[in-house]
Amino acid sequence: MNMVGALLAHFRIRAALTQPELAERLCMSVDKIASMEQGRRPLHIVDAEHIDKVLNTTGALAAAISEMPEQENIPLFSVALFENEGRARSLHWYENHVVPRLLQTEEYARAVFGCEYPPYDEEEFERHLRNRMERQQLLQRTPPPAMSYVIEETALMRPIGGRECLRRQIRHLRALADLPFLALSVMPLDRETHAGLAGPMILIETLEFERLAYSEGQRGAIVIDDPEIVSRLYDMYVMLRSQALTPEATKRLLEKLAGET
Repeated sequence: MNMVGALLAHFRIRAALTQPELAERLCMSVDKIASMEQGRRPLHIVDAEHIDKVLNTTGALAAAISEMPEQENIPLFSVALFENEGRARSLHWYENHVVPRLLQTEEYARAVFGCEYPPYDEEEFERHLRNRMERQQLLQRTPPPAMSYVIEETALMRPIGGRECLRRQIRHLRALADLPFLALSVMPLDRETHAGLAGPMILIETLEFERLAYSEGQRGAIVIDDPEIVSRLYDMYVMLRSQALTPEATKRLLEKLAGET
């Protein structure tokens, strides 16, 4: 990825174009061009072919992409996720073990990081916590992204941080559920069919209408930009939403779990 990014920068400079000038010709954002040149974002074959034509590279970038090992086409997960969250026009999230990161209270987030093993040292712990809280500024953006979340009911029953910590987190979720741009649904425990048994996922559509998916597991995480795979994950998420409680029923459940009804 670093090599392909360096090639892109070389051909752009050879063509006497700045990043903003190339972005305008390609109808892309400057941030996307910069990320690809720095090797932080994969260059998709369709984009490579388009850039080859604009920069008259005789197909050099497309040829490089076609020979790239699949694992090299995965950018650093955390960098890619943070970057694309910040420029999301829509974000859809399914979580099965904990409350999604963007919806966590600081108290709950501290408890979640406290569960890490091996444990973080103090400096690392505070850095991760600070980054998580800063990411929640996305909820204050104008205009905000359209958001939807499906959370397993078990995540709302597991008393991470203690029962009072969980109760305050659930009250926070109930308040967030009233935001006009955010839809929150709980997947009930007694559901007999479930489209998300393969695990959590995050789906993002960027301001440039690019669709991406993120998947995390025990041994790491990947960014998916293959249109066919992303489309299947969007279909899966649509089914998850249909299987979960409605936003109205979710609000009533949250009030019950928080002891307010």
